[in-house]
Amino acid sequence: MENRAVSDRRKFILKMARSAGIAALGGFVWSAYVDEVTASQLLLRPPGAIKEEDFLKTCIKCGLCVEACPYNTLLLAKPGDNKPMGTPYFIPRDIPCYMCPDIPCVPICPSGALDQASVTTNGVLDIKVAEMGLAVIDDENCIAFWGIQCDACYRACPILGEAISVEYKKNDRTGKHAFLTPVVHANACTGCGLCEKACVTEKAAIFVLPREVAMGRVGDHYIKGWDKKDEKRLEKASEIKSTTEISKDSAVDSLNSGSGDLY
Repeated sequence: MENRAVSDRRKFILKMARSAGIAALGGFVWSAYVDEVTASQLLLRPPGAIKEEDFLKTCIKCGLCVEACPYNTLLLAKPGDNKPMGTPYFIPRDIPCYMCPDIPCVPICPSGALDQASVTTNGVLDIKVAEMGLAVIDDENCIAFWGIQCDACYRACPILGEAISVEYKKNDRTGKHAFLTPVVHANACTGCGLCEKACVTEKAAIFVLPREVAMGRVGDHYIKGWDKKDEKRLEKASEIKSTTEISKDSAVDSLNSGSGDLY
């Protein structure tokens, strides 16, 4: 009986140890997954990358785009990087995208994770329509906003005068000098990161973020009436009417009622 009790005790201890080990492993795997998903939202992908959620499902982690890059810009996420393992990304401050006209990383993609049509204009590959990200300026730490003359990001931009322009403003503090400050134009910026690489501050005061992170979203409540393309967003819109006490009368009658009760 004593031997049997000892054996049962050992089995119980081993079972508990296995359960604890499995729970710990599960926690580790889940923690790593959460870290990867969080990091994925801030990763910059190669030109032509489809939406991140679809990209993660479509990319087969073959590394062909990384091999095709002539500047070693693209990296392949490794274990321990806290990034979706095997997927391509780049860090502009280290090596930006040099905007190859033939975009060799895109046509070689076998899965469609890098969409060739999205970087094509009139049947020809066009790196200028790529949307890898969007440059954002930290005007608190950009020395041009201090009044120090610097146009490093402007000069580094491969789409000179379109993606980044320089704005002239009077320096009211001195009354004698001017600010020449950079302005990023989202409709032209490709997110190549050449501006971030060129920034002279210790930590870049201009940096590239994924467009989903960097840009706001107007929604369907506001439309640019002067923009025919923007008006197309109304094509599938439905009308919603609300009725209140004041809306039952005409506008003139409501104003002349003298009740003062507008609600």
